Amino acid sequence: MTTQLLLVQALNGLQLGILLFLVAAGLTLVFGVMDFINLAHGVQYMLGAYLGASLAAATGSFWWGLLLALPAALLAGLLLEVLVFRHLYVRDHLSQVLATFGVILFLNQGVKLVWGAAPLESPIPALLEGGVEIMPGLQYPLYRIAVLGAGIVTAGGLWWLVERTRAGMLVRAGATNAPMVSALGIDINRLFTMVFAFGAMLAGFAGVLAGPIFSVEPGMGDNVLILAFVVIVIGGIGSIRGAFIAALLVGLIDTLGKSLMPDLMRLFLDASSARQTGAALASMLVYVAMAAILAFRPAGLFPVRA
Repeated sequence: MTTQLLLVQALNGLQLGILLFLVAAGLTLVFGVMDFINLAHGVQYMLGAYLGASLAAATGSFWWGLLLALPAALLAGLLLEVLVFRHLYVRDHLSQVLATFGVILFLNQGVKLVWGAAPLESPIPALLEGGVEIMPGLQYPLYRIAVLGAGIVTAGGLWWLVERTRAGMLVRAGATNAPMVSALGIDINRLFTMVFAFGAMLAGFAGVLAGPIFSVEPGMGDNVLILAFVVIVIGGIGSIRGAFIAALLVGLIDTLGKSLMPDLMRLFLDASSARQTGAALASMLVYVAMAAILAFRPAGLFPVRA
């Protein structure tokens, strides 16, 4: 593998990590504050992608599609919270897993009913078309760089919101001792709803950004959800800083592993076997890394202090 290709794949890994962070941030807040396992969080990422693509097509502008998709994703999250998830907070984790898995099946079929099973196209905005020369003779897509920048700005804003504002203080307090926060006169159910809706909007934002890069299709959130759970386990449940670092780490391991492992296997196997074995090993690398980190840091890299 050449240095240029390695650099491109590293940037692709960081860009994937940013998208994973946007999904995992909401997931880790929901789990950390509410002790609620939401397997349907990946569906909210998918809904964001569909809403962004559809609204961009209807308005003729990616930017209007983005601006309209964010409140639409937030409202979809609120609707799910009120109709389904609110009734599961007092149930055990197994009930939550089963119910939210049912939501995945229902919404995946609902998306097929509304938009069809064929993938949708989400065009790159004209302002971000083309590329930027990052090395002599090597250009990297401007849109992907913009995704990196948007994710970093969002991560900084989210850290400030959680760590430096009164709302963030309530979220952190609710994650540590929800009954005490409720006893102090804070409407804990309203806090839960706010956190859930904000997490749904972040997942929808990630979906809109991912639309021009990946295929917008039913079930697109399933693989992202699995990696997002890996991210919050590695980073530490409830930790925004941990989710950011772990998301970048997972994105790099996943992307570079898929690029490097087949080439590495060619040192020992023939080309056909190397491709198959390399692909299989690459899909395992993220989980091997998770197991290795948890062996030394069982609570994750940046666990939330009680």
